[in-house]
Amino acid sequence: MAKERAVYIGARLRRLRRDLGLTQVQMAGDLGISPSYVALMERNQRAITAEMLLRLATTYQIDLAGLGGGDEDALATRLGDIMRDPLFSDIDLAPMESEDVATGYPGVAEALARVYTAYRESQIALADQGTEQSVAADPVAEARRFLTARRNAFPSLDDQTERLARTMEETGGPRAYLEKHHGLTVRRLPSDVMSGAVRRLDYHRRELVLDETLDAASRTFNLCLQVAYLELQNAMDAVLAEGDFETDNARNLTRRSLANYAAGALMMPYRAFVKAAEARRYDLEALARQFGASFEQIAHRLTTLQKPGQEGVPFFFIRVDAAGNVSKRLDGAGFPFARHGGSCPLWSVHEAFKAPRKLITQWIELPDGERFFSIARTVTAGGGAYGAARIERAIALGCAQGDAHRLIYADALKDIAPTPIGVTCRLCQRTACTARAEPPIGRQVLGDDYRRTAAPFGFADG
Repeated sequence: MAKERAVYIGARLRRLRRDLGLTQVQMAGDLGISPSYVALMERNQRAITAEMLLRLATTYQIDLAGLGGGDEDALATRLGDIMRDPLFSDIDLAPMESEDVATGYPGVAEALARVYTAYRESQIALADQGTEQSVAADPVAEARRFLTARRNAFPSLDDQTERLARTMEETGGPRAYLEKHHGLTVRRLPSDVMSGAVRRLDYHRRELVLDETLDAASRTFNLCLQVAYLELQNAMDAVLAEGDFETDNARNLTRRSLANYAAGALMMPYRAFVKAAEARRYDLEALARQFGASFEQIAHRLTTLQKPGQEGVPFFFIRVDAAGNVSKRLDGAGFPFARHGGSCPLWSVHEAFKAPRKLITQWIELPDGERFFSIARTVTAGGGAYGAARIERAIALGCAQGDAHRLIYADALKDIAPTPIGVTCRLCQRTACTARAEPPIGRQVLGDDYRRTAAPFGFADG
């Protein structure tokens, strides 16, 4: 009788533990084994037994088939595809070698795959600068295109979240709703116990655990986010089915955006929110007090008010850090964001860091004469305890000139001249701008042998 082949699932077990936000000690306690045994299984120094597979599936309510196989095969296939790149054409690699690496050293295989992905992403950036076709898909750009094409508005989600929000309110709020309808106890734990997570669903203990340093608005948002993942899966999948995603990464990023959208809609139901926004003339701080939300959460929600027949002001939104990196942008107002590079340094969103938490208003005018009204302010993420890391960012919310009269902020700026800005230096033809960082595409840069301009570059006429 042939000896049964030993099964090793080290990489999958480690990934499962990290996805659940557990330490080896915590997983060992759940499974009734020693932490050293968990470590040995993760390093493929102990085979997984049928009993242990069943215990894992029962404890964490996961599909046994998903644990039992496939990851190494998928990783080997992925590694084989990578090795067929022309970059490695002069290296003689047998197919079995990729399989051996994926099976015996899954961590090394995953590291190689990540490095190759980073290489491909750099090729995308280079290709976008001077060619018409990208080398590979950009998942962030794909997700942004999906949201922008729909003006970041999803009426079907708003309809379902309004009904669910009413039920939640009748139950006593999201915390009481999770306890009554899903049997989940909500607990708050210290950051060091949370292992880097701010929210973790523990199916085994029937608990939803939150980082105790979260402020009230963030706690409510995370409770609503968990409700969205538990009850609005089909609704989100129906929206995603409208997209034609080239990569799983793009689909997953978009799905996260839709879940965040749904959580915001549960906190701020559509009809109640748009009515309050109009009544308060889009006063963000007043709306934040009314709905128990943060300034940034209100700004996000204001970009979504395009439900047919119940439209609010169309807004665009951008979030940047002190170095000018754009971490989020949403467009419901037709603002021409640049795909690559930073925004114009003359835009007040960059001035906001000089006056933290102060709201700054500004009229801006693009080179084609189109005008927008902008509201900028810094926001803080993290913190919540002494020594806890804080991230300071600035956000700008804006609308077209024709809608600005509906905003309370525009009353005092009716006669203020707009600031001339560009989308980004490479696309801006304002040749006399002293804040310019790069020459615009298509203009001949002149030497300064005989004449130097106040602007960083001199250009030939025409």
